[in-house]
Amino acid sequence: MYKPHYQITDKIVNHLTEIAVAREIVEKARLVPKWEISLRRDALIHSAHSSTHIEGNSLTLEEVSQLALGREISAIRKDKQEVLNYLQVLSNLEKYIPKEKFAIQLILQINENLVKKTLNRAEDKGVFRNRQVVVGFKDSEGRTVITFQPPRTKDVPKLVQSFLDWLNESGTQLMNPILTAGIAHYEMVRIHPFVDGNGRTARTLATLLLLMQKFDAKRFFALDDYYDSDRMAYYAALKSVDPKTINITKWMEYFCEGVAFSVNRVKEKVLAISGSKKVTASLEQVALTKRQMQIVETISRTGKITSKEMQAMFKVTPQAVHKEMKKLMKIKVVKLIGKGRGAYYELL
Repeated sequence: MYKPHYQITDKIVNHLTEIAVAREIVEKARLVPKWEISLRRDALIHSAHSSTHIEGNSLTLEEVSQLALGREISAIRKDKQEVLNYLQVLSNLEKYIPKEKFAIQLILQINENLVKKTLNRAEDKGVFRNRQVVVGFKDSEGRTVITFQPPRTKDVPKLVQSFLDWLNESGTQLMNPILTAGIAHYEMVRIHPFVDGNGRTARTLATLLLLMQKFDAKRFFALDDYYDSDRMAYYAALKSVDPKTINITKWMEYFCEGVAFSVNRVKEKVLAISGSKKVTASLEQVALTKRQMQIVETISRTGKITSKEMQAMFKVTPQAVHKEMKKLMKIKVVKLIGKGRGAYYELL
């Protein structure tokens, strides 16, 4: 069975401590829903841009933002589809949480959803590769630089299954989620089980593991940004692993550093939003239901929402909508504008 080979170094410990302190500030902050929506959308857009950009996607952050809003942009069809796929997968990440344990079919499904409508050969999506590939990237002059040679094609299924067996172990589930995510990220890239989308699949799996273990329950952290900020460092960290010993200590140091970077960036945003140098837990937090979050997200995106729109959205009666909005007005999340048929709700 697969077993990760690495050491817990001072660097890793320091990063984990730094992450814990910053994350506590973020988790304890009292943020009104419109700020939470803003932070969540910012993380989604940055993740989609960075994770696809690492692999050569040409879309800018602004273009990704426009796509996330459902707007049309002028760009290469494949590049647009890659970003739309990633946005779709991250937006619905909860549906990939396994009911019991991780299975190969789940990994295949994630890959299929990430690469659909982007491959030259549609039959390559969501299936293990049937030919040998290499791991590399394009340099500034467009030349392919090979990072390493993945395992033999015939070994892929058993390698993935062995890794998933480890991931499903009770001991693994008790590990620090950052370490688990870092190991999963590397091992999926090392095996390189697909013809295309291996990096995106690996980063999606790492993000999923962090969500499952409640590390990023609010979905504020865009971990891919760090990798894209210095792609050469990202590939160098992957290449630092000796193919014979597969000791991933250096990679784990790099991964933890990236998580620390992302969490600290959100922490600074939270401190700026709160107008304070310190965030305490003494202030009451605003907790919304899933339906209420959908309402707030819709208003944040469109500027307003009507009772009729919510009735259609949730397939409920006008009375049910009134009851829901009364709760949101009571906690000072929304306000009612106008009366009668022309009435609508805005965020406070």
